[in-house]
Amino acid sequence: MIREARAASRTLTWRLVGVVVLLVALTAAVIGTATTVAMHDHLEGRLDADVTRELDRALNRPGGGPPVALPLPDEPGDRSEDFRAGYGTLVAVLPATGEGRGLVLSEPDGNRAFDAAELTTAQLRSLTELPEADEPQTVELEGLGSYRVAVADLPDGQVVAGLPRSDVDETITNLIRLELLATLAGLVVAAAAAAFVVRRQLAPLREVAGTAHRVAELQLATGDITLEERVPTRLTDERNEVGQVGSALNRLLDHVEDSLDARHRSEQQVRQFVADASHELRTPLATIAGYSELARLRPDDDIALRTALAKVDEESKRMTSLVEDLLLLARLDAGRPLIAETVDLTSLLLEAVSDARVLASDHIWRLDLPDDVIEVRADEQRLHQVITNLLTNARKHTPPGTTVTVAADAGGFSVHDDGPGFPPDLVDRAFERFTRGDAARHREGGVGLGLALVAAIVDALGGRVNLRSRPGDTTVQIQLAPGSPAAGAA
Repeated sequence: MIREARAASRTLTWRLVGVVVLLVALTAAVIGTATTVAMHDHLEGRLDADVTRELDRALNRPGGGPPVALPLPDEPGDRSEDFRAGYGTLVAVLPATGEGRGLVLSEPDGNRAFDAAELTTAQLRSLTELPEADEPQTVELEGLGSYRVAVADLPDGQVVAGLPRSDVDETITNLIRLELLATLAGLVVAAAAAAFVVRRQLAPLREVAGTAHRVAELQLATGDITLEERVPTRLTDERNEVGQVGSALNRLLDHVEDSLDARHRSEQQVRQFVADASHELRTPLATIAGYSELARLRPDDDIALRTALAKVDEESKRMTSLVEDLLLLARLDAGRPLIAETVDLTSLLLEAVSDARVLASDHIWRLDLPDDVIEVRADEQRLHQVITNLLTNARKHTPPGTTVTVAADAGGFSVHDDGPGFPPDLVDRAFERFTRGDAARHREGGVGLGLALVAAIVDALGGRVNLRSRPGDTTVQIQLAPGSPAAGAA
């Protein structure tokens, strides 16, 4: 229970309620203290004025001369025209020599002028020991309580007049009690109102948190993940704090969903890559195994041996080329930098097109080059591989008579052909690994790594590949960024 209470006290709702209650309590304490002090000073000022007035009543100033003390009545029932002290007043005459006398007057009873109680010796001694002061002062009298008294000096002694503080103290006590009750009621009302308002204001934040909790409970480790949970649009207004949190959470979920989709596609590509690589390697391995078995079974047949060795050599070269392409892709995927040097792009294109004319004389090969030599910063060997792969792809996948045009400018080069083009469903994934079109559309097979290597190498060189294809109009555009990657080993 204690742990749960502590946990509840740490929630934002109860912390805000606690702050509101604390502020109300501090405000009430300041107001109550100021009110009490002001009331106390006001009442004490009035009491001092009454005490001074009662002292004046207890004095007689004959003919404008020095004041003298009026004689105190000998008996409580005596009527005295000269003794004018008000009821409830303490009056004491303290001569310089001899014993003094004092009375505490009370309300009259019947025909008696006043009722009074004589001050005791201890009470008179407390009055005698008062320090000199021009203003009324407080004294504690045994049996009577606290009094506010004023002292007048006479030639032959002192006169003391005073009034009890009980009314002032009682008023202040009642005021403090009322303030405490009002403060307590105010705190209860403030706590209830704050809890209602805060919970109402934080309800959107709890809804945002609920979305986050539901997403957190999803299994995101494997598989094709679809994140359908989103913060409602009404809670994504960035003009307020809750909307900012909701909008940020939605953007985060969008990024997470995109990342999960990319991860899933990558996993699928890796699986497909492994399956395709295994399939492509299995064919030459099976061929090598078959012809090796043939040579073993017919050791005396020279023709069979030569045929077997030729096929083993052919398949070994095919397998070596495939493995080298896979290793190159792996290196590029790992971020291995390529050599950065000044390369004569014009010379590379001339050489590659000349080779293509020899290999595919049934195609029409054209070069569209500017008068000035084009130089780019790249890895010459890899850039030559890009050009060769593109021309090989155009040669293998277009029919005889197709015109292939290679054009170059300062930003790169392009390879265009007027062949049948890529199948529509193949355009978007033409540069993926082991992507191959319908075998009936071209004359020679391949493992589907040529264009994948083109894309990987160009990306490593800091460039970009664009493909535009439709029947009779296919163009692969290679854009080489100026100031390509820093020098490094492949």
